[in-house]
Amino acid sequence: MNDLSSMLSPEDQGAIFAALGRKPTPLESACFENIWSEHCSYRSTRHLLRTLPTTGPGVILGPGDDAAIVRFSDTISLAVGMESHNHPSYVDPHDGAATGVGGIVRDVLSMGARPIALMDPLYFGNLNEEKNRYLLEHVVAGIGGYGNCIGVPVVRGDLVFDNSYKGNPLVNVVCVGTVSPGRFLTARVKKAGNHLVLIGSRTGRDGLGGASFASRDLSEESEAEDRPSVQIGDPYTEKLLIEAILEMAETGKLLACRDLGAAGLAGASSEMCGELGGEFHADRVHMRETGMNEVEIMLSESQERMLVEVSPSDVNLIGKIAEKYDLMWSDIGKVITEPYYRIYLNGEIVCNLPLDLLVDGAPPCEWVKTPYFPEKPYSPVQMDLKELALNVLSHPEVAGKDWVFTQYDHDVQLRTISIAHDAALLRLGGEMLALSCGCNPRHIYLAPRPGTENTVYENAANLACVGAKPLCIVNCLNFASPMHPDIAWQIEESVLGMGTMARKLETPVVGGNVSLYNESDEFNTTILPTPSIGILGKGDILQHKVPEEGSEIALVGVTGEHFGGSVIDTITGCGGAAPPTVPDVSCLQKIHDYVNSTFVGSVTDLSQGGLLAGLAELTPHARVKLEGDAVTNLFSETYGRFLVAFSNESNLKGLDYQVIGTIDGDSLFIQCGNRSIIINDDERTHAFETLTETLERKK
Repeated sequence: MNDLSSMLSPEDQGAIFAALGRKPTPLESACFENIWSEHCSYRSTRHLLRTLPTTGPGVILGPGDDAAIVRFSDTISLAVGMESHNHPSYVDPHDGAATGVGGIVRDVLSMGARPIALMDPLYFGNLNEEKNRYLLEHVVAGIGGYGNCIGVPVVRGDLVFDNSYKGNPLVNVVCVGTVSPGRFLTARVKKAGNHLVLIGSRTGRDGLGGASFASRDLSEESEAEDRPSVQIGDPYTEKLLIEAILEMAETGKLLACRDLGAAGLAGASSEMCGELGGEFHADRVHMRETGMNEVEIMLSESQERMLVEVSPSDVNLIGKIAEKYDLMWSDIGKVITEPYYRIYLNGEIVCNLPLDLLVDGAPPCEWVKTPYFPEKPYSPVQMDLKELALNVLSHPEVAGKDWVFTQYDHDVQLRTISIAHDAALLRLGGEMLALSCGCNPRHIYLAPRPGTENTVYENAANLACVGAKPLCIVNCLNFASPMHPDIAWQIEESVLGMGTMARKLETPVVGGNVSLYNESDEFNTTILPTPSIGILGKGDILQHKVPEEGSEIALVGVTGEHFGGSVIDTITGCGGAAPPTVPDVSCLQKIHDYVNSTFVGSVTDLSQGGLLAGLAELTPHARVKLEGDAVTNLFSETYGRFLVAFSNESNLKGLDYQVIGTIDGDSLFIQCGNRSIIINDDERTHAFETLTETLERKK
C-alpha cells in the first residue's frame, strides 16, 4: 500500500513523483492507478478522438460530460451515451451486463434526462462451445432483468459471433433519454462553497479497482481472481434513484450531477470539481460494511449512486426528496477555490493532489503502428447452392433473434412503434425517433478504415429505410492492446474512417467510450476490431406496410464480388476482397425521400447475408430472376445496396435500380442463369429459428 501500484508504468510513477515531490499516500496511488487508466483517461486515443466531427446545428452539448445533449425539437432534447462493460461480463456475465445497463442509464440520468430507450450490440464466441452459450444466456438475462425492472425498454441490438471473442465478449450499451432543451444538467461544479451530496445505495467493497481492471487483458484465473472487481446491481434501487433525481432536477436546485461509475467516488468527485477544487470526508459516506479504509471507500464501484452539487441552503430539501424515495444520502464535501482534490478520514488528510495532475495529467501513450494486409484470394464456393443458401439463413447473425428480444420489454413507457424494421421506431412528441446500432468486425479487420466508414454508412442506411435522417452518432471503440503495432494501426484507421463518413453524412459524433486491452491469455485470443456505433435519427411517423402480392421487387445499387468477411466466408472460408467504401452517399437521401413519398413500398438495406437474406426477410414469397454468377448475386455483401418492393415504378425515379422479380406464390423462387433454388416457408422458418433452437437444445 505504500508504493505506487504495479498497474502504473515506471514512466507514470516517475512523473507522479516528480510532480508531487513526495511519495503518494495509499489513496493517492489508488486514485492515479484508476483515473490514469486507459478506461478513464483515454490516453492512447485522445489525439484520435479529437479528429472526429463533434459539432453541428443540433448539438447542444458534445463530448466531455456523462452524456451528450442533442436537439430533437423545440421542446425535446435527447441525452445519449454509450458504454462498454466487457471485462466484468466475462467474469460474471449476469451482474457485469446488468451493471453495464445501470451505469449508462445513470449517465443519461445525470443530465437531468429521463431514460427512454436502450440498445445492446453484443459480441460473443461461436455458439458451438458451451462457455459461449453460457455467457450469451446470462448477459441477455442481466440486460433484460435490469432494463425490465427499471422500466426502460431495450428496443434494438446487434449480435456478432466470432471466436476472437471467446475469452473476452463485448457488452456495449446505448441509452437515450429526454429532457427539455433549457433544463439539462451538467457534471461540472459551479461555485465554491456549494455542498456535494452523495445519494443512493450504501457503499461496499464491490467493484474495487474496476477502472484499472477494465484496462488490462483477461487471464485464465479471471473468473475467480477478478470477481471482486465486478459490481453488483440493484435495479429496484436504480428505479427509485431515477425518480428521485428527476424530482430533484425539477426543483431547479441541482447545480451539477454526476454518476458514480468507473473509479467510484474518487473518479466522479475529482472529475466533477473541474476548474475549481473539492474537499471530501470519506468517513461521512454511508456504508454497508464496517472497517472500510479510505481506498475502499473512495474507489468502490458500488452501484446506484449519484453525486450532486447544491447550495448550502438546499441540502436539506434535496435530502428530504431522497428520503421520500427511501434513499440514503450524505453531505460529504464542498467545492473549494483551491484547485486541489483533498480527502479527509477522521479529520486527517489522506489525499491532497493538484486536480489538473489527477484528472488531466496522464501522459499520452504513443504506440508504434504497423499496417497489415490479411485479405485472401477468393476461392470459388463448391457447395450446392440450396445448401449454401440455407446455411447462410441459419447463421446466427442472419437468423431470427427472437430468443434474445423476447426477454426484453420493448413496450414499457408506451413509446415504441416497432422493433421489426431496419431501425427501432419510437414515438416522441408527435414525431419519430429511429435508432440503430452495431458494426461488422470481420469487414473492419480486413480493411479497418473502409470497414468503419461502411459501419457508419450501414447504420445511417437503416435510418433511411424507415424514412429518418441521422441526428448524431455515439461509439464504443473496442480493440485489443495498442501495445501491438497492428492493433495501434487498427485503432487509428478505424477512428479516421469513422470521422470521414460522419463528415460525409454531416452527422456529428457526440460521445462514446474507448475499451482497449480486450484480449485473453486464457485462449490466446485478441478481439477483432470492433468500433461499435449507435445512431439516432428523426423522421415522420409513417405506416410501414407489408409488401402486397403482385408488387415488384427492385435491387438498388451495384453488386461487386465482395466476399471477404462475409457470412459465406465464415461458413466456407472462401476468402475474397472486403467491401470497399461506399463511393456515393447521396443514395441515402433518395431512399429517405422514396420512403417518405409512398406508403405502398417497403425497403431494406443489404448487409450480412447479402441479397438472399434481404429477400428472405422482406419478400419470402417471390419469384426472382438474376443475371450473372449466382454466388455473387446472392451472397456478396457490397454496401450501398437496397431491396425495394414497389407497386408504382415511377416512385423509384432517381434511383439506380434493376427490377429483379415479383411478389408471388407461397415460396421464394430464385433463378440465376441455369441455376435455381426454391426456399419454402418451412425451410425458411427452420433456418431463422436456428439461434433459438441452438440455445434451447443445448441448455
